[in-house]
Amino acid sequence: MQNNQVALVTGANQGIGLQIAKDLTAQGLTVLIGSRNFERGEAAAGELGPNAVALQLDVTDQASISNAAERIRKEFGRLDVLIQNAAITTTGDHHAQTPQEFVAANRPSVVSLDEMRAVWETNVFGVLAVYQAMLPILRDTPNSRIVNVSSGAGSLTLASDRNSPMHGSFDATYAASKTALNGLTVAMAIELEGDGIKVNAVSPGYTKTRMSPGGTDTVEDGAAEAVRVALLGSEGPTGMFTHATFGTIPW
Repeated sequence: MQNNQVALVTGANQGIGLQIAKDLTAQGLTVLIGSRNFERGEAAAGELGPNAVALQLDVTDQASISNAAERIRKEFGRLDVLIQNAAITTTGDHHAQTPQEFVAANRPSVVSLDEMRAVWETNVFGVLAVYQAMLPILRDTPNSRIVNVSSGAGSLTLASDRNSPMHGSFDATYAASKTALNGLTVAMAIELEGDGIKVNAVSPGYTKTRMSPGGTDTVEDGAAEAVRVALLGSEGPTGMFTHATFGTIPW
């Protein structure tokens, strides 16, 4: 069995996921770089050094998920941290629409059902599929924890507040998928209370990445809360939704 703590970060070959992996390797963890494209995962792991290992993982492909879980079990024998970071905003070109155009195209009355299904397949069902596959290993690892990378855009409290900037931008595709992810986080936290496994959601904020080219925060800022929560000890909280600067976010 691996002596170092082992963390799996999905969608870790770029952006916030890569920064989370970088920060966790700096803390001495062995980090599995979950990447749909194995070559890109290998390139990312090569950047981070010997504590990073590429792992082919497509959260929309059950065979890929099962194979990843089997490799973790056989090769590492433990999983201390699962960070569910993989997500998409759209299946199209991120640069093709302004934020206003994106929201207009994703109103409930006009949203493409195929587009909505594709986004939810990654952001919601992919998270649940990975959770189910990795849970037996997490249960066999003392003081394990799960961090779901959500978004303040998914807060129903903020979206319902007419004075909140989130109110007018709440859409049926991406934002609502993060609401669903928040619901899964609460369900997971409740299910695992008796196992001592902490499950929390974090918001990275509006981070400048390939997915959000107009973001105002750095990837270092965006990764900070996920890393902090991933490193919490056994006495840490569960069932929380937090941001590095704003603290607790309302569901």
